[in-house]
Amino acid sequence: MKISEKTCIEFVNVLASKSAVPGGGGAAALVGAIGMALGSMVCNLTIGKKKYAEYEESVNEILVKAREIEKKLLSMIDKDAKNFLPLSKAYGLPNSTEEEKKIKEEIMENALKVACEVPIDIVRVCFDAIKLHEDLVDKGSKLAISDVGVGVQCLRAAILSGQLNVVININSIKDMEYVEAIRKEVNSLVEEGVKICDEVYAKVEKALVK
Repeated sequence: MKISEKTCIEFVNVLASKSAVPGGGGAAALVGAIGMALGSMVCNLTIGKKKYAEYEESVNEILVKAREIEKKLLSMIDKDAKNFLPLSKAYGLPNSTEEEKKIKEEIMENALKVACEVPIDIVRVCFDAIKLHEDLVDKGSKLAISDVGVGVQCLRAAILSGQLNVVININSIKDMEYVEAIRKEVNSLVEEGVKICDEVYAKVEKALVK
């Protein structure tokens, strides 16, 4: 059974265990998917309502993109687990001789880059999801605006968590050109993404506080 196909209880139990996977990356992907699903729910509660007829086409477009993002993030739960396995094996390689150290170093470098792939994608995809919430907060049903706030906070946590999982891997990578390129992209997306999340959440709060 795929990790993403476990029940909520099963997922939490295996996450809490000593098992190497799922870990922070899988958790980040799931939280991001939940955040986007809340956005989809708001879209579904808005579509077909006369009060929001002017936004019908736009909200439908948001929903299509949102559903695709949910699928991507859910698939990342299993991909992150798969990508971590080479790294977990690499840690156990022998390093008694200079030759063994060299071989282990090369394998570790490649395994660390593979382990980085999903967390980087989590940051990218969560950023796209955050942008959809930025659009939705002004167009979605006001009866469900609190769900936009919850969704965007889930995505805020997910994008920051994705960043942490990138950082812990690139800290051990010796290819500085690769490290700097990834760090620059990820930090930029996270900085802007968190700013948008805070702006969207402030709009939600303003709409709810009487």
